[in-house]
Amino acid sequence: MEKSFVYGVAVTDYNFTGRVEETRRLKQNFENGINSILISPRRWGKTSLVDHVCRQLEGSNIITVRLDIFGCKSEYDFYNVMAAAVLKQTATKVQLWMDEAKDFLARLTPRIHFPIDPTSDISVSLGITPETHSPEEILNMVEVIAKRKDCHIVVCIDEFQQVGEFENTKTVQARLRSVWQHHHYTSYCLFGSKRHMMSKIFLNRSMPFYQFGDLLWLQKIPISDWTGYIVSHFESAGRHISEELVTKICESVDLYPSYVQHLASIVLNHTPLGESAKDELLPLAIKELISTNEALYMQQIEPLSGYQMNLLRAIVTGIHSGYNEKKVRSQFDLGSPSNMVRLRDALIERDLIYSEMRQLYITDPVFSLWFRQRFL
Repeated sequence: MEKSFVYGVAVTDYNFTGRVEETRRLKQNFENGINSILISPRRWGKTSLVDHVCRQLEGSNIITVRLDIFGCKSEYDFYNVMAAAVLKQTATKVQLWMDEAKDFLARLTPRIHFPIDPTSDISVSLGITPETHSPEEILNMVEVIAKRKDCHIVVCIDEFQQVGEFENTKTVQARLRSVWQHHHYTSYCLFGSKRHMMSKIFLNRSMPFYQFGDLLWLQKIPISDWTGYIVSHFESAGRHISEELVTKICESVDLYPSYVQHLASIVLNHTPLGESAKDELLPLAIKELISTNEALYMQQIEPLSGYQMNLLRAIVTGIHSGYNEKKVRSQFDLGSPSNMVRLRDALIERDLIYSEMRQLYITDPVFSLWFRQRFL
């Protein structure tokens, strides 16, 4: 049985809504071998979008390989994760040793665990090091496999901003770009949630990945797309909801996809079977949503300095620019103008705020609601 609303994880097609143009564009890129870069805040549905497109390509001559590199701390961590994902997702269990992997694995003593449950994934630990393989060998492996299979492979790498944290990151990025740009059977979909880091990698003219592919900035899913989705899912659950209340749910969390799903789920759970959701439920649902996330928000602000908290107060109050003006600095105790740059950069680095058109905004709308309640 499908869940009515899903949040915090990638969704299946039943819980996927909107993103029609993004789906069309990304699918077209995959089919035409064009590299793609997706950037948006965390929990805006990048992974769900990529998975949605990958499912549409099942049964075609395109193989998709998906991996998450959030836990990678070094260049060779990345190579191990990528190589294991490519081997697991481009070959059957039997083929893994016989065809695609045999040349590559010749110098390794990999550990491959075949689970008793046939529906479970195999576990691959390769142990790749600089002594066993050069970066170029690893990076070209997927291209070699694609040529052998006479197919196109799309490698989808989530949390790609981690590459920006590697030691000698510019050298590593240059190495990746220099190899990948010569691939004809393989293309890449790179996406991540830290906008400032992804921007440094892909929008800075001095960086190797500048203009590497088609750049998609995910926008908010409009209320018109949410309306039919939420109304129909209430109906499927034996309940009803008005379009007006759906609009209020969406606006309460500034159309933030994960929070729209979460808030709709709370309202659904408080609506008796066979009845219609009442407007009076919304304030209670918002309070529950804030309470659910409070421990996370407390953890996020715990290491902040007094000046950093003061800048958050200013932004939540509605001050989005003019922080160097004496009146604003005095009202919110922001310190000297030179201090302002450090405050801004520190909060952007922590992904608590973002900069758009020289104005600062809170990244998370529910964090903003919580912060207003607790500190204003």
